Amino acid sequence: MTRAIRWTVALLAVVWPMMFGTAWAAEPQQFRPLMDGKTLAGWHAVGDGKWTVEDGAFVGRANNEKLYGLLVSDKTFRNFTVRFKFQCNTGDSGFYIRTIIKPPDQAHGLQVQVGPAGSGCGGIYESYGRAWLVKPKIEDEKRLLKTDGWNDMTITAQGGNITVWLNGEKTAQLRDDPSRAEGHFALQMHSGTKMEVRFKQIEIIELP
Repeated sequence: MTRAIRWTVALLAVVWPMMFGTAWAAEPQQFRPLMDGKTLAGWHAVGDGKWTVEDGAFVGRANNEKLYGLLVSDKTFRNFTVRFKFQCNTGDSGFYIRTIIKPPDQAHGLQVQVGPAGSGCGGIYESYGRAWLVKPKIEDEKRLLKTDGWNDMTITAQGGNITVWLNGEKTAQLRDDPSRAEGHFALQMHSGTKMEVRFKQIEIIELP
């Protein structure tokens, strides 16, 4: 190899990443929807109560049902950031992550609480397991929750590290948690009560 060729190769090794590195880098991932706003496609109901789609939102209604009412994602997920908007008009609810369903109506695993102040909204509860793992203070719930509109929730789960944000503020965090590494999402309605809950704009970025 001549000196000129060696010099050119060395120069390209330095300059090429500077000129084209950004363009060739992996594009940042974009959120993709997990609901079409018109049907329950991609999800299936388990238990009692009724799930419908109204004005682009999943709407769950229960009237003193015998069983819990769940809307469960068809797919399973491992590492992700998921975000959505919610309203609890009556009662309280939850967004399960990495859950498994055991008949007739049991969602086993971590549940991020969704509901009014005093319900632990933004906290993490392990159903049929360790119970409350992180429960926000009621004064923080009152400060963060909107009582007359949509609330925003974001959940990031990567390995045993799980973080929850409610309306832009961190409300719960787990580190190296031994809970299940993969499972379904599920939306919850309680049994034995009258309630209505709404979820919309459920979106995900799957992480390595």
